[in-house]
Amino acid sequence: MGLVSARAEGYYSVFQLEESALQKTRLLFSHKDLVIVADGVDVDGYDRNVIADFTRPDGSLKEIPAQRKKLEAILRYVVRDFEPGNRDTEKQVNKILSRYHEDTASSRRELVGTKLMARERGGGEYWKLEIPG
Repeated sequence: MGLVSARAEGYYSVFQLEESALQKTRLLFSHKDLVIVADGVDVDGYDRNVIADFTRPDGSLKEIPAQRKKLEAILRYVVRDFEPGNRDTEKQVNKILSRYHEDTASSRRELVGTKLMARERGGGEYWKLEIPG
């Protein structure tokens, strides 16, 4: 029906909805139908593949990915070690991050930059942000 297009990006295929075709067929699907279809999509599959490629058996990182999309998958993996609602000192954050990689400063910066964590002005305390969805 021409609703989806695909292109290669490295080792992965990137799929995209074709909005013009979707507009023509929007009356075919109710919101309820779309939710049911979306429930069957494995949105975490990409993250699992990236994590498998970049981690050692102990969970630490072999390296920090250079590609932004892969880095974000790794950051989502790392941030799971932080408890929602906790406010951690920089020293506590570094202790957790050092389990993954020795460059804790870059990891902290990236977690804040991608809005997975926030920090108090001046870097005194850090906390995990809730991810919508």
